[in-house]
Amino acid sequence: MISEVVDKIIFVLNAFSVIILLVGVAKAVIDFTKNEFGSGTREEISFRNNKIKLYLGSYILLSLEVLIASDIIETILNPSTQDIVILGGIVVIRTAISYFLGKEIEQTHNEEE
Repeated sequence: MISEVVDKIIFVLNAFSVIILLVGVAKAVIDFTKNEFGSGTREEISFRNNKIKLYLGSYILLSLEVLIASDIIETILNPSTQDIVILGGIVVIRTAISYFLGKEIEQTHNEEE
């Protein structure tokens, strides 16, 4: 019973992560299209593209964090040594991606100021 509920929670979290990512990508595509077909100098267009990248990056980071939470919950349900090692690897990879993406977002944000 509890296992089924947790499986559903994990499914919902994974789906939510995908939704977050799709919303971010959809907004980025819309903003990018408006930016490319709008007016402005190359510098202004480049500045706005960096802003779009910044916003998309925040959606990607949020999506990754939700996936990490889902993986942790799944490992709590099935705490075998192999699952813990796999989770550790996944968390390290996703954390590294989050870290470098966060640094890129921070750098872009600092360049805007």
